[in-house]
Amino acid sequence: MARIDSLLSIAISQGANELRIGSNREPGIFAFGTPLRLNIPSMSDNVMRELMGDILSPEREEIIHTKGSIEAPYRSAKAGSFMVTISSRPNGLEAVFVSVGEYDRAEPAVSTTTAAAPAMAHVTSRPVNPAPQPAYIAACGVNGGVLPSPLLDRLLARAYSIGASDLHLREGALPTARVDGRLSRFDDEQCVVMHDMFTWDDESEIRLARGDSIDASADITNIGRVRLHLYSTSEGPAAAVRILPIVAPSLKSLGLPLALDDLAMLPNGLVLLCGATGSGKSTTLAAIAQEALLRRSIMLVTLEDPIEYALTESSCSLVRRRWIGRDTADFASGLRDALREDPDVLLVGEMRDPETISLALTAAETGHLVLASIHSRSAASAVERIVDSYPSESQLQVRVQLAESLRAVVAQRLLPRAHGGGRVAAVEVLRGSRAVASMIRDGKTEQIATALQSGQREGMITLERCLANLVKARAIKAGDAKSAANDLDTLGVYLDKL
Repeated sequence: MARIDSLLSIAISQGANELRIGSNREPGIFAFGTPLRLNIPSMSDNVMRELMGDILSPEREEIIHTKGSIEAPYRSAKAGSFMVTISSRPNGLEAVFVSVGEYDRAEPAVSTTTAAAPAMAHVTSRPVNPAPQPAYIAACGVNGGVLPSPLLDRLLARAYSIGASDLHLREGALPTARVDGRLSRFDDEQCVVMHDMFTWDDESEIRLARGDSIDASADITNIGRVRLHLYSTSEGPAAAVRILPIVAPSLKSLGLPLALDDLAMLPNGLVLLCGATGSGKSTTLAAIAQEALLRRSIMLVTLEDPIEYALTESSCSLVRRRWIGRDTADFASGLRDALREDPDVLLVGEMRDPETISLALTAAETGHLVLASIHSRSAASAVERIVDSYPSESQLQVRVQLAESLRAVVAQRLLPRAHGGGRVAAVEVLRGSRAVASMIRDGKTEQIATALQSGQREGMITLERCLANLVKARAIKAGDAKSAANDLDTLGVYLDKL
């Protein structure tokens, strides 16, 4: 039994769900954010390491040294199941244990040094028919959860080596990778046995059998972070695994055809990233957030499902990350909480419903910079989707709010390079100029296309012009540009001018 179990037992016995320890500081316990009394003196770095025991293995210390932090499940024989985040700080290490459910004492405790340990995962469950909120919170972070196996690590390493963005698995089928947008089967591999790919508990098995899906993320050594989505099909269980760099890329490294650095410096307002699934929205959003952290003195609060890129704090900036379903019940609840957490910038993984949209607009109006994503094909349709999510009697008010707070909409596509070797981003950028604000306020969104075409001096560009420019630069093929365009006639006009 690790020595930390005694402290965890004290925390649980006093009604806390969180224990924080660190080198050269006093331990603290918290009940859902509220500090509780704990009279234990400051502990040295050596004492903290003794408390952590095998949880702080040499392999994990190496990852922390390289990447700044690591997250892993931990099961205490005395206190239950926890998710532990271990981070490097200027004066040593910090560890935060968050309770994720009651431990069934009839089961043997799981060692923290099993073969699955290098691939640390978080688990949340998304029911097809959502349960009442308290039940949903209790369901998150179930005992055991889901962990990638060494076999999956090997397949991910292979996928990573060929530049894949995703790995698709299904019981009885060959593993398949998506490379530069195209699917490629691993014909020389064995057909997938899902229980060989993942370690999961009985509760996860039941959830998959009844049609629920399971979301998780894991840090894989020498690869980065992966986002796991397990689900059931008529042919058996399946999984989609998205491969992500563990550290958010810089805006410059993305090679965007239009500079977006100024968005990170906005003091307030709403910035939207839109596009289809897999279009790079999350990557660009994380890059803008990282730019803000490095260039400004800010408190950044993120709401993600699940947490993806690691964001690096500067000497004068802070990051607080919250996983929907684990750290907060939903986006709306997380946004309400965030407004009381002294944020300067809010990153909202997805604006899904009217309540979340309303809270995001309020935050943008009250002096915060809100970075958010939304599913739509163009800047104009992003505006329409927000307005149309409300009943007709509320749409005028929403248009007024949106007109006042909108700073930019970036619609993004990823297209294969003309000569292979990766993908190229094409963007449509709408800026919240006075003319655009007037169009939104008056419900004349059909005129936004005209504003885009004439707004080059204000940093705007239509998707079709961007695509034509990329064809002209021989970065992409004309056929791929036509497949990505919203308006083929307009694209044709631009291409004819080449």
